[in-house]
Amino acid sequence: MKNTKYTHVDCFAGPGGFCTGLTASGFNTKVAVEYIRSCCDTYSHNHPDVHMICNDIRKVQADDILPYIPDEGVDLVTSGMPCETFSTAGNSSRSFYDDRQVLFREGIRIAQICRAKLILFENVPGITSKKIDKSSEKLVITLLKEELREAGYGNFVEVILDAASFGVPQHRRRFFILAAKDGTWELTVPQEETDRHTVTVQEALCGLPDVVANSNEEQTEYLSCESDYSLLMKNDKFWSRQNLHYDRGILNHLPMKHRECTLKRFALIQQGESLKTLFEKYQGKERQNLQEQRILPKKMFIKRNYRLVSDEPAPTVTSHCLDEFIHPDSNRALTVRECARLQSFPDSYNFTGGPYIVPHINREVQDKYEQIGDAVPPLLAYAWGENIKSILNKYRL
Repeated sequence: MKNTKYTHVDCFAGPGGFCTGLTASGFNTKVAVEYIRSCCDTYSHNHPDVHMICNDIRKVQADDILPYIPDEGVDLVTSGMPCETFSTAGNSSRSFYDDRQVLFREGIRIAQICRAKLILFENVPGITSKKIDKSSEKLVITLLKEELREAGYGNFVEVILDAASFGVPQHRRRFFILAAKDGTWELTVPQEETDRHTVTVQEALCGLPDVVANSNEEQTEYLSCESDYSLLMKNDKFWSRQNLHYDRGILNHLPMKHRECTLKRFALIQQGESLKTLFEKYQGKERQNLQEQRILPKKMFIKRNYRLVSDEPAPTVTSHCLDEFIHPDSNRALTVRECARLQSFPDSYNFTGGPYIVPHINREVQDKYEQIGDAVPPLLAYAWGENIKSILNKYRL
């Protein structure tokens, strides 16, 4: 039995990536705050004992939280605020300056309400270079640190970690700040193990049967092959999910629908290649012919239709993962379960909230793919949980 004495409040909770990893590490999440209803539904289905506040975090008050946390406060508040305004991955929203870039204040405010001993912030590395205003030289990260000090959390450590170094089968670099209320605590961060085996796409997808595009036939029976990683994804004892009741078999493994011209495009792309490769390979009349057949689009999107390489980790799984990745061997996009495997969500995690696909212009709903892509990988959260436990064990009475 894992020790569950450590308490946690989950801000900007998404579908529950932080909570899933921390639960495996022995934390007891008391309260989660999330704005998007589909994320709240997924989170509550998988973490039914957590009090979910499905509301704009700026409207959440002490009375909404205090009845559900210990009188002495909580050990940890996590805060993974929206990253769009900080992302440098071809995202035009980085040029916008709006209230999203100061939402870190809500994580600090909630930590003060909860009398949290520690706060853990997570975001893309681009947060370290974003200015608070177009006309200012001051950085958002500088403002965050100033306001941490003002709130009494001036003891902090910062780090950029790659999820692939912690057993996640994708290269995903994320920036973290861990801040403590007690200025005397010596803070540490999870250590990347340079000699650790890097989990590949093939190992990640092991045991998941192929599905056929446009068939609308969901496969629920595992293949006989296993990898250490696939066994971990099925190990509900490790994830502290053995008491949850769910239908056995593969969840969320439904093939997507593709136009015939899109399937022909996929057939032209080899492992490690993408739509960008096709635009470089086909020029002039040859490209024009493919565009007239709609095999190639009129416009080239750099991060689109990348065929995963079997013996390497995946690139970063994002909210656009449905459009960005092609299965390493089959001419189709990934299923929700395959994306969940790449993010290290356990197989029993059912993405019940929201539809399979919604237009990305709808910021009020996240489909299943978006939920997965925006989440904190549970195995990376687990590494943080183990690290933070060692700090709490050293200093907490």
